[in-house]
Amino acid sequence: MEFNSFWYLGLAALSILLLIYVYLKTKSNRILLLFFAMVGFGYIVETVIYNIGHSYQYYPKLIKHDSFYDSNMGAIASNALALPVVATFIAALRKNWLWIIFFVSLFAVIEWTFLKLNIYTHNWWRIGYTAPGLLLVYFPLAKLFYQLLSRPLQGKLHNIVLFLCVSPISANLQFMPVMFFSIRYYDLGWFDMPSKDTTAFGAIYYLLACLFYVWIAKHHWKLKWFKYVLTPLLIYAVNLLLQKTGILHIQVWWDPWYYVILSVFVLKCTVTISKHLTTGPQKTPDPLN
Repeated sequence: MEFNSFWYLGLAALSILLLIYVYLKTKSNRILLLFFAMVGFGYIVETVIYNIGHSYQYYPKLIKHDSFYDSNMGAIASNALALPVVATFIAALRKNWLWIIFFVSLFAVIEWTFLKLNIYTHNWWRIGYTAPGLLLVYFPLAKLFYQLLSRPLQGKLHNIVLFLCVSPISANLQFMPVMFFSIRYYDLGWFDMPSKDTTAFGAIYYLLACLFYVWIAKHHWKLKWFKYVLTPLLIYAVNLLLQKTGILHIQVWWDPWYYVILSVFVLKCTVTISKHLTTGPQKTPDPLN
């Protein structure tokens, strides 16, 4: 195993173990919804500062053929595991400000350590930007989301939380085959590497797709199965349009079918999560009381 990989995989493994601990401690499905929502929120922030702004670069050495896709894997270890898992731990187990300050300090130390080990570098980002964001926004937001998930959600709040929960599912399933198998790339001439174009445009693509998934899942159709026909047809048409305009370049024969099937799967996830948010959590004794 590469030296760099050891640190990133270790961080990911510890995060997964902590998430399992929180779930076993609370025995609540709200934990998973909160976790997905925090990943979704983090991904939106990352779209701006990392995917488009190129604020920093990770070097986990998990993907050999493309340095930026390799950096994306480091971003996943941080923003899809470590940060949202700790946020879930703080919110679900009702940890106070001392715990929040501890974890903010811990992440600052981890970031500093990764910098010193040369397995992570800053472009324009600074450690001083991370700490206030976690302390004042990210961790308090996790507490707010957990409170919201303790009751049935309707209206705009339902839409927002549903979007945040679904977006990481869509994003990860969309990007993983691209990064590991190079099944497609987007060419817009925005950046100096095709993988940077692909990551930036792919982020915009999945965010817009998730807005559609939320809308079509909540729309009341006379024929409930119709949305499962309309969605893959629309996704296929969008991909065909992107291909005809020279933006999308498909590398393998099964790429179009993968994204068609993926659209149905993500829509099904959206419908299922929407029902959970609408009905609220089951009335079970609070293990923390």
